[in-house]
Amino acid sequence: MSQQVRIIEKGVQKLSLDLMLGGEDDPNNSIVSINAGAGGTEAQDWAEMLFRMYVRWIERKGFKIDIIDFQPGDEAGIKSVTFTANGKYSYGYLKTEIGVHRLVRISPFNASGKRHTSFASVFVYPELDDEIVIAVEDKDLRIDVYRASGAGGQHVNKTSSAVRITHLPSGIVVQCQQEKSQYRNKEMAMKVLKARLYQLEKQKQEEKIQVLHEGKDEIAWGSQIRSYVMHPYQMVKDHRINLEVGNVTSILDGALDPFIEGVLLAGKA
Repeated sequence: MSQQVRIIEKGVQKLSLDLMLGGEDDPNNSIVSINAGAGGTEAQDWAEMLFRMYVRWIERKGFKIDIIDFQPGDEAGIKSVTFTANGKYSYGYLKTEIGVHRLVRISPFNASGKRHTSFASVFVYPELDDEIVIAVEDKDLRIDVYRASGAGGQHVNKTSSAVRITHLPSGIVVQCQQEKSQYRNKEMAMKVLKARLYQLEKQKQEEKIQVLHEGKDEIAWGSQIRSYVMHPYQMVKDHRINLEVGNVTSILDGALDPFIEGVLLAGKA
């Protein structure tokens, strides 16, 4: 009976997790950026440890990683790294990692062996399609023809060759009356409309990224989402859901699913 209960619980958890991955961008690949906080070599070493942790998690998931930018540290570690994690629901999972990560340990760079606290930030963007496809449906258009009012000779002024196109969903209105042919004016107006719709979609994508970027916290005390303590005891704690795991080594080796799934199920991402 207990085995059946565990199977049912596992099934319910998977269903709940699937429901939490219902965001518009959740199925996308992700772009991950890790930046060392203040503290020089200590923080840069911590940033590299985080990078290794995510590489291991990506490998466990069967995803693919591509490094976009890599800035090595002055003596050790890395100042920053940006990479893509390519796989189904990569962004849905990794958006839970956005925030400041705090490490407490005995410094390997300090001869006196004092305990040291380091910070690094993790930020995750959904990878957006560069090629925006503008599909304009006839039902979304109102096309009006009228007599051109500008220069162009008797033919232009006496026939209804000018074209005005209204794109109903966006409210964009374009018109063209420079060509003698109504067909050519319509063709030119459609080109202008598609260009304006393309620009509108680009603007929406840029605004989406900007909103995500503005949610980034300062890399400092009080803003951390997770603490990794290696001294005087061993524990990783996610402050959003109060989940604690004693095996720090396994977490730093990529065993992040308990935290990622816990944050998703709690609706904290």
